[in-house]
Amino acid sequence: MISVRMLVIAGLLLGMPMGCTSVVSKEALDEVAKPVSKEFLLGPEDVLEVTVWRNQDLSRTVVVRPDGRISLPLIGDVQASGLNSSQVAAKIAARLTEFKENPNVSVSLKEVNSYFIFVLGEVLKPGKYPLKSYATVLQGVSMAGGFTPFASKNRMQVIRTHTNEGGQENQIRIPVPYNELVSGKGEIENFILKSGDTIVVP
Repeated sequence: MISVRMLVIAGLLLGMPMGCTSVVSKEALDEVAKPVSKEFLLGPEDVLEVTVWRNQDLSRTVVVRPDGRISLPLIGDVQASGLNSSQVAAKIAARLTEFKENPNVSVSLKEVNSYFIFVLGEVLKPGKYPLKSYATVLQGVSMAGGFTPFASKNRMQVIRTHTNEGGQENQIRIPVPYNELVSGKGEIENFILKSGDTIVVP
């Protein structure tokens, strides 16, 4: 179900004056220029298999909680969100050294549940789309069934929530005119979406 927050965002964009043109801010250019991690970064609701060699009591399947942590015997909570599987395994091993000499820990991702996008506005099937692999802006539009006859394709935007070094969140609006994405001649190319990104088609 589409949330009130998403409808408000869509309403703001749909209410933009018809004559306005998108200006790409430096913040938006910097955001899409960031390299995408080759290793999947974990997030809430992902299911992990934690294996501690020669210790069945410490080995188990866990789910990343909404606060980004997992819980394990002896060591308690461990941060998982925003890290890859290898980094989480290293964190667990470091904590286990208090109880076990040279612990051998592996973490594998069993289910991806934290990567999703929203597509709103003039597309055939607006809504939330859970994904199992990276997707680009055009792929996101395609998953939503493509544009309706009333879509202002060249006024399309991606809204992204960015967290700065101080932990504060702010929204970045990234203009993604359809014609420029297809031609590859715009300032911004058909970039890979991050979890939680919202594509809005006025």
